[in-house]
Amino acid sequence: MNPSHHLLSCLIAGTLLVAGQLTQAQQSTTPGPDDAQTYFEMLRSDFNASKIRAINEVMKLTGPEAEIFWPIYRDYENKLAAIGDRKLALIRQFVAHHQNGTLNDRNAGTLAKQWLKNSRQRLDLWTQYHKKITKALSAMRAAQFLQVEHQMALFVDIAIASEMPEVSAGPLPAPSK
Repeated sequence: MNPSHHLLSCLIAGTLLVAGQLTQAQQSTTPGPDDAQTYFEMLRSDFNASKIRAINEVMKLTGPEAEIFWPIYRDYENKLAAIGDRKLALIRQFVAHHQNGTLNDRNAGTLAKQWLKNSRQRLDLWTQYHKKITKALSAMRAAQFLQVEHQMALFVDIAIASEMPEVSAGPLPAPSK
């Protein structure tokens, strides 16, 4: 299979997994926290397996390169998972406010600031691991890693955006003169 086709297949699978999780979160107003977390961990595991296949297809690491790359990648994934957990918590807060009709200026502002902080944390993590992989392997290998991660993240973000309820604010105040 062509690496770009394999990557696209992995991205589509990941997108469907994330979209399914968001749909379930929106439809279930009182999910058991343990059930939701278990389900999310299962989805994350499947998605990460797809990412690893995509990375292998794109990067085609030699044996010595793989010995260096994969421990760095595992460390990266652990840190990325923590950022993902915080993002999921923000999504849950937003959906809960939306469903309860409690989304107002104050909590919308707080959620937006936290969302931007979370996005910055992911970008900072990419920067950090791009540097680590460049130093450990090469700039080309680091660029390949970053390309796969970015493409995966884009599809996940698109899936999240497509499932998120619309922020609606009711009547807007009249513009001041």
